[in-house]
Amino acid sequence: MTLSFFKSREGILGAAILALLLAISLRFPAFVAPSNLASVFNDTAPLIILTLGQMAVILTRCIDLSVAANLALTGMIVAMLNTMMPELPIPVILLIAITLGALMGLVNGLLVWKLNIPPIVVTLGTMTIYRGIIFLISDGAWINAHEMSSSFKAFPRDIVLGLPVLSWIAIIAVIGFVVLIGRTSLGRAFFAVGGNPHAAVYTGINVGRTQCAAFVLSGALAGLTGYLWVARYAVAYVDIAGGFELEVVAACVIGGISIAGGIGSVAGALMGALFLGIVKNALPVINISPFWQLAISGSAIIIAVAFNATSNRAKGRVILKEAEHAT
Repeated sequence: MTLSFFKSREGILGAAILALLLAISLRFPAFVAPSNLASVFNDTAPLIILTLGQMAVILTRCIDLSVAANLALTGMIVAMLNTMMPELPIPVILLIAITLGALMGLVNGLLVWKLNIPPIVVTLGTMTIYRGIIFLISDGAWINAHEMSSSFKAFPRDIVLGLPVLSWIAIIAVIGFVVLIGRTSLGRAFFAVGGNPHAAVYTGINVGRTQCAAFVLSGALAGLTGYLWVARYAVAYVDIAGGFELEVVAACVIGGISIAGGIGSVAGALMGALFLGIVKNALPVINISPFWQLAISGSAIIIAVAFNATSNRAKGRVILKEAEHAT
């Protein structure tokens, strides 16, 4: 059991993360202090939440490039609501954010399901539309910290049992996805649709509805992250989280979520996000330009895709050999 884990994608990625931390600690030992690692996890929490949602979409052979725009639009809307109604309770703000995000995900899902438009085309279009809506409703203006209520800004930063609420939400999301993927019919449907959509139909699974559900889930998490992001950084503007959708996809691919669908795990998605989060936080500390993050992330994606391709070829050879022995 232990040996098979270390041979798995999750085991290899976990070892890579430990090696990365060890290399960083040799140059800057304070980076691996528990308090700093907790801070790195908190910085990575938005990426973890969005990566989980993206995983659900990719498992069904789709992709959602609108998550960052969804985040930005939801964040701007709840920030504007807070400026107009500062007494609005945080639970209501959370409900509004999640609902708005889910509705934007539903738009993506329905366009893919009912009109059979390729997911990459749909989400590229809605990404642009959502960014445009932000400009229209805000007139290009920023909402800054002094315009937000104290309770609005405090929620994701409040400390509970030694960790900020933002970190706890990411942990709860991971636990929730472990249950969803491993214990529910919807989670099994994600894998079935991505693994073989034609066979899934014969088992009674509605492929389009399942893909739509994945988009709604991804959108809801993006909406939630929109509020958490804006509240934590105390600013909302048109280009918030610009390009972040690429980091989300990168975390999925690095974590072993197959772009072809049907293959992946929550542990892999979590580790992929943590890998990128550690790289992002470590580069400035060891005096390496943050622009190297793009090169490192790109290299990690290529290596991950190559690893997936090699693994699939190996499995194919085993199946062929078994077939030859059977005949």
